[in-house]
Amino acid sequence: MAKYIVKRVLLAILTVFIICAITFFTMHAVPGGPFNREKALSEATIAALNARYGLDKPLMQQFFLYMKGVLHGDFGVSLKNGREISAIIGESFPTSARLGLSAMVVAIILGTVFGSTAALMRNKLPDRIIVFFSTLFTAVPSFILATLLLLVFCIKLGWLPVWSPSNPNYVLPVISLAAYPMAYITRLSKTSMLDALGQDYIRTARAKGVSRIKIIFKHALRNSLIPVITYAGPQIAYIITGSMVIETIFTVGGLGSKFVSGINNRDYTLIMATTIFLAVLMVAANLICDLLYKLVDPRIKYD
Repeated sequence: MAKYIVKRVLLAILTVFIICAITFFTMHAVPGGPFNREKALSEATIAALNARYGLDKPLMQQFFLYMKGVLHGDFGVSLKNGREISAIIGESFPTSARLGLSAMVVAIILGTVFGSTAALMRNKLPDRIIVFFSTLFTAVPSFILATLLLLVFCIKLGWLPVWSPSNPNYVLPVISLAAYPMAYITRLSKTSMLDALGQDYIRTARAKGVSRIKIIFKHALRNSLIPVITYAGPQIAYIITGSMVIETIFTVGGLGSKFVSGINNRDYTLIMATTIFLAVLMVAANLICDLLYKLVDPRIKYD
């Protein structure tokens, strides 16, 4: 087990490094720069700014200097406002984390319940209704759903207030973010539950007279959760930092909106720091999910 964890951690570090390299060199390959504005600056001013932030050095040297700073916990400063990148992430990430985790908890709970219900009532009315809505939410993009929810419940009906930093309301953003993963987990849970219910150990348990409730919750549901865990791990990391469109629609000041702002402003340091942050969350979530497999299914062995 320990050997497996060490191997996965080393692989995770290599993965993050490769992502950083691809992001860094791709970002610099795009024409333009962080100091290009509608009102053009003088060449002397641009040269002075490039020298101040080390952008006048060879590209490979810039990369290794940046990675050296990252290893020491220094993500640099924003090229637009001069603020510490770590401070920007520190103040915006809690909002994204609260929003993303809430949406993922809702998606996992409802998706598992709906998927299991559809499997247990296969080809009946509840199954058809669940399949219809899961297909609908899978097909509708989150930004379309968010816009419709904002228009109907905030503007037309006035049941919920528009987002305010002083009085945040997470209901509509959470629904918008949770709809697609909930629909996907519903379909995944249904397939996994049907597969589990058809296994020999389920038939053996029924033959022994084990109660239906015990068969469902102790045997079938537990074993059907492995595909859900596989999907949920990376999705949690993605939904926390990848909710940029939803955050922009509801004007939520989270990390996603900061990432969008960094791209629009070509703020290299902010783009790099956000990408590294997302990559670390992704590989950490994958590692945690791999370890959770053992808790769900003791038959799984780690080499």
